[in-house]
Amino acid sequence: MTAPPTVLHLHFHQVDQNAELYEQLLVLVGQITPRVQVLPPDAAALELSGAYRYFDRDPRSLAQLVQLRCLALYGVRSTAAVAGNRMLAAMACTATPPGNITVLPDHPYDIAAFLRPRPVAALPGVGPATARTLARFGLTTIGALADTPLLTVQRLLGTATGRTLHTRAHGHDPRPVIPQAPPRTATADHRFDHDELNPDQHRRALLTLATELGARLRADSSVTRALTLTTRFADRTTTTRTRSLAEPTAHSPALTATTYALYEALGLQRARVRVLSLRAEDLTPAEHATQQLTFDPRDDRARRAEAAADRARARFGPHAVVAAGSLTPTAASRPGNPPGARSTRKWASRGD
Repeated sequence: MTAPPTVLHLHFHQVDQNAELYEQLLVLVGQITPRVQVLPPDAAALELSGAYRYFDRDPRSLAQLVQLRCLALYGVRSTAAVAGNRMLAAMACTATPPGNITVLPDHPYDIAAFLRPRPVAALPGVGPATARTLARFGLTTIGALADTPLLTVQRLLGTATGRTLHTRAHGHDPRPVIPQAPPRTATADHRFDHDELNPDQHRRALLTLATELGARLRADSSVTRALTLTTRFADRTTTTRTRSLAEPTAHSPALTATTYALYEALGLQRARVRVLSLRAEDLTPAEHATQQLTFDPRDDRARRAEAAADRARARFGPHAVVAAGSLTPTAASRPGNPPGARSTRKWASRGD
């Protein structure tokens, strides 16, 4: 008789824009097991080996307990999957209908039955380019990749990548669940007063958000390593894109350039946009970050001007200095004023 699977992957629904609620849910699941790995913005991995005996429950009923507590205490629905390692639990959760639970027994036959028919692109670490490379050689399913000799896969993908993906194709993932605190993030949102079709207005809003976010980061002596752009459309669907920065920074021009790149990557064609949200990920103290030296005098002038603008904002208010081309600050952008084209900006998670 095989041991029960020990890793629970939990996906919380509709909390990706509410970091405070996400943190509360993490505290809640921490009452089930202290071994909780945060997977922002809306997931977590739980190590359950000790919880089975404490709660005297099997994997499915323990996952049901977690779901019930999230729903009863915070009104948050969730999708769950329990498997023998982090990779299998995450993949099973992705394949689970919303609100349901999947339990994948930790037995080679069950693991193979789950993995082998799936497209190779479903395997973590297989991006579009890798999938195209494998498809050229007829390796379109995880089972086909698992059946291919290791040396052949390494010739196609390289030594390290080939070994990792070949191991994963057999259902192995040695990564443990690592308890950690949620990373600090900062979020700035802009809600249009109508469904905005004009790309120029989109870019002006993005410039406003990136500039404001940079000013807040510098005021907090923090830098960010990545930006996430979430676009909410008129039909309430959302699209999210994340991009890492070349180096940790709070420099507004660098944040703006990355924000524009994220927007351009969406390839929107007269999209009716209702809300734009920009989130700075993985914040760290500025004093711990390294900066690439540059001999460009324009960059030095830009940073001096930015520091002067920050001093003016600190003395006269956040709208004392605005970037050229950004949205004009209006009374509607301040809390407690009449609705309209407004921008709501907040720290999503201080992490202190």
